Amino acid sequence: MQETTANQVAGNATSSFTEHLQRDRPDLLPYNRAMPAAAAATPLQVPHATTIVAMSYGGGVLMAGDRRATMGNVIASRHIEKVFPADRYSVLGIAGTAGIAIDLTRLFQVELEHYEKIEGTLLSLDGKANRLGAMIRGNLPMALQGLAVVPLFAGFDTTAGVGRLFSYDVTGGRYEEREHHTVGSGSVFARGALKKLWRPNLAEAEAVSVAVESLYDAADDDSATGGPDPVRQLWPVVYTVNRDGARRIPESELAAVAGRIIEARSAERREA
Repeated sequence: MQETTANQVAGNATSSFTEHLQRDRPDLLPYNRAMPAAAAATPLQVPHATTIVAMSYGGGVLMAGDRRATMGNVIASRHIEKVFPADRYSVLGIAGTAGIAIDLTRLFQVELEHYEKIEGTLLSLDGKANRLGAMIRGNLPMALQGLAVVPLFAGFDTTAGVGRLFSYDVTGGRYEEREHHTVGSGSVFARGALKKLWRPNLAEAEAVSVAVESLYDAADDDSATGGPDPVRQLWPVVYTVNRDGARRIPESELAAVAGRIIEARSAERREA
């Protein structure tokens, strides 16, 4: 009996944790949870996360997100985190329906850890990007009901020795971006700032400053984006990824960067 059970487990083994859930417990997948008929017919008021910026810099990639989640015209949270490490060499930023996005992020983290344990090696960066696209594609029925998730994915390609950045659409379409990219309701304003501030081969500290300033500009014109908040001591979540792995920028550094930006704009008496 034990040998038969072991053979069944071995026969069903897969390097994809998502495939395992889809086969054995599909109800546990974030996008397979049934919605009440009344809820499906009426637009849901749920927290949404915005805005995420990402860029390449000399030696790696950087991703940053503001801390605000909105629900209609109400601020649902000022403390939400939207950028997470996916594994040692990649990060994921979420925009869209916050609850589903966070669950997808956790599932993606487990997916990569499961693959590493089963195969004994890290999944390639292209493989990670493809698997994330498949997860987003699985959420398409929910997206058609207004519960969309649109992430950014970035990581360090240990084979090529470069940082790479990927964007997605709601159907799971994957697109590799050059230089920088943004998603979320404030993305158009953040992208405008990046076009002026970004340049090739930025130093890490310069890239952090550019990211914070682009989020500051987004918050200036988009009510769903929260800028640096010195009163509450709230700063964006910023991660860098290079050949040493993913690192979260300490809040003390972000406070200093935000302080310099605010001081410079105050000295110039800028209104826009």
